[in-house]
Amino acid sequence: MIIAIAALLRLVAMLGYQPVMFFNDSFDYLNVAMDPYPHPLRPDGYSFLLLVLKPFHSFALVAGLQHLMGLAMGVMIYALLRRRFGLPGWGAALAAAPVLLDAYQLQLEHLVLSDTTFTFLVMCAVTLLLWRDRPSWKIAAAVGLIIGMAWLTRSVGMPVLLGVLVYMLIRRSGWRLMAVTLVACLLPVLGYMGWYKAESDKFAITESNGIFLYARVYKFADCHRMDDLPVSEYPLCTEPANRLPNSQDGIWNARSPLNRYTGTRFSPENNKLGNDFAKRAIAAQPLDYAQVVAHDFLRVFQWKRTVFPDPATYSQYEFEKKSRPLPDWHMPGGGTAAQDARGYEHGNARTQVVEPFAGAARGYQDVFYLRGTMVGGILLIGLAGLVPLWRRFGGESLLPWTLATGLLLAPAATAEFDYRYVLPAVPLAALAAGLAFRPEARATAAGWTRRLIGRGKGEATPPVEPTPQESQESQEAARVTA
Repeated sequence: MIIAIAALLRLVAMLGYQPVMFFNDSFDYLNVAMDPYPHPLRPDGYSFLLLVLKPFHSFALVAGLQHLMGLAMGVMIYALLRRRFGLPGWGAALAAAPVLLDAYQLQLEHLVLSDTTFTFLVMCAVTLLLWRDRPSWKIAAAVGLIIGMAWLTRSVGMPVLLGVLVYMLIRRSGWRLMAVTLVACLLPVLGYMGWYKAESDKFAITESNGIFLYARVYKFADCHRMDDLPVSEYPLCTEPANRLPNSQDGIWNARSPLNRYTGTRFSPENNKLGNDFAKRAIAAQPLDYAQVVAHDFLRVFQWKRTVFPDPATYSQYEFEKKSRPLPDWHMPGGGTAAQDARGYEHGNARTQVVEPFAGAARGYQDVFYLRGTMVGGILLIGLAGLVPLWRRFGGESLLPWTLATGLLLAPAATAEFDYRYVLPAVPLAALAAGLAFRPEARATAAGWTRRLIGRGKGEATPPVEPTPQESQESQEAARVTA
C-alpha cells in the first residue's frame, strides 16, 4: 500500500511540474554534460549520468529515473528489514515510509541535482554489505565500486568509504575483503583524478574544498588571534562589524573577501589560500569552530522549517505556483544556462506548472513532510537499538546509523547547514531505526528487563542465553585469540 501511494505521489509531481525542476547548481551539471570537463567546484559523477541519458533528450526521463531511485531506496529498506532481519511486514513498511512519503524527498527527486543519485548509491552499497553476515570478494568489490561512484557524485562520499572500512574492521571481515573494497573504490576515483590532471595539471577531484572550509570559518575567524598569518592571506580577514549574515556569503556574495583576489573564484590559488587560512583559524579558535559546527548540526533537529539561507534559495526546495524562467548566466564554453537546458531537451526546457496536479503536490508538501525533530527521533531510536548489541558494537545497525550521523555532521563541519543535505541521511537513519526492533535486539532487551524485574523482587534470575549469532562470533573470537 505504501509503495503504491509513493508511486502515485511521484506520478503527480511529474504531471504537475513538466518536464523537471531546476536548482541553481543544476546548470553546472548540465554544462558539463553538454561538453564534459572536470568541474573545479564539484565532481562530475552526476553529470556523467546526465551525459548517458543525453541521447534521449528528455528531462522527464531524468526525473522519472530519479523517482525510481527514491522508490528503490524504500524497497531496499523494506527488503533488508523483512527478509534479512525478520521484522514483520508492517514494521518494515513503517521504516521505509520516511523516504517514500516525505514531500521534500519527493521534490528533491524532481530536481536536476546529484543528491538523489548519491543517496541511492550509498543505500545500494549498504544493502549489499548487510545482506549477508560475511560478504564475498565479489560483493566487497561491488561495494567499493559503488562507493567510488558515490564519491564522484558528491565529495562527502569519501567519509562514507571510511565508515564502511571501519565497519568491516569491527565485523572482522578480514584485511583481504577490506583491501578489495578499497581498491575497487579507488579505481574510478584515481581515473577521474588522472583526467583532472590531464586537463588542469593538478591531481585532484575539485578545487573547492579549501574555499568551502574558508566559508565555514568566515563567521568567526579573527586574524588578530592567528600567529604568523602570511601577508597573502590578509585579504581574507574580515572585522566582525563587516561580516555578512551567513557562512556561505563568504563564497557566493559579491562582497566576499575571495573577490579581493584577481582571477576566477575557484582557482587553485584561491583554494590553497582558503584552505590554509581556514586551518589556521580552526587551530587558533577551536572552541569557536566547535560552536558553529554544533549550531549547524543541531539546526537539523528543529521542529519548524524556517526560510534559510535566503528566500530565493529556499523557494527552490518548494513546489511553487509559478514557473521561473531559465537563467541567462554565462557558462564555460560561451553559452548560457538557458541554452544548455534547451540544448539538452532539444526544445523548451522551462518548467511548466500544470494544474490540478501541481496544486495537489503543493498541498501535500504543506502537510506531509519530515520535520527536523522527527529526524532526531529516528536517530535516537537507531541509537537505542545499538545498546542491546553493545558486545558487538551494535551489530549491523552500526553501519547505517554512523553513516547517517556522519552525513548530517559533515556539512556542518566543512561548509554550512542546508536543508538538502539532511535528506540523504534519512534512509540510513530509518534503516537503523528499523534494526532496533529486530528479534535479536528485542530478545536481548527483554532479557535485561526480566533480570531487572527479578532483582527488584529479590529473585534469582537465570542468565540470558546468547543468541546463536553471538555464540558463533564469540567462538570465532576465541579461535582468533588462541
